[in-house]
Amino acid sequence: MDTLFNISVEQVIEFLGTFAFAISGIRHAAEKTFDWFGGYVCGIAVAIGGGTIRDVMLGTTPFWMTSPFYMLCTALALVVVVVFSRWIERLQNAWFVFDTLGLALFTIAGIQKSIAFGQPYWVAIIMGCITGAAGGVIRDIMLVREPVIFHKEIYAMASVMGGLAYWLTIQLDNSVELSAIISFTVTCVIRFLAVRYHLSLPKLKKLIAEEE
Repeated sequence: MDTLFNISVEQVIEFLGTFAFAISGIRHAAEKTFDWFGGYVCGIAVAIGGGTIRDVMLGTTPFWMTSPFYMLCTALALVVVVVFSRWIERLQNAWFVFDTLGLALFTIAGIQKSIAFGQPYWVAIIMGCITGAAGGVIRDIMLVREPVIFHKEIYAMASVMGGLAYWLTIQLDNSVELSAIISFTVTCVIRFLAVRYHLSLPKLKKLIAEEE
């Protein structure tokens, strides 16, 4: 029983982030009128997609294969969407906050795991971004649409900036804990400000004129 209640703050946030990511995938699948299984697949793609790509690139067993936690968490998200579909949209802001917390946490997790595998910081920052943002790309591809991170609001760049903050803090001889807190804060603040003030990166201009 002691281990049941021995849950860290990071694990709680990880659960909320995974749950929010899964909800995101399932909600988008619902817009396409997918069946329950299709919704579950989209949910799991968002929840574990980025971390799976990271682990494959690091040459290690994908994290979700070591514990049923992520599968069960996504199943719970599916049940919530099915049962409480009428109230889900009213919680739009809450899901956005959880999604942002998940992005920040998974960014840190990707960085720390990459460093543990002996990768340099520039690789670790990329891995952090992949961990946090690649799941959404997989979801959008499955739904046959342009990935949101390529043409809409700042998302992946918030992860990258959080990774840079982690690296800079470490370079100043601060603890890993403080680096994680600062990285987490930077990622969340940039994400919140980008959505609040509708900030986005400049768009590329067309290089080839359209045929008349």
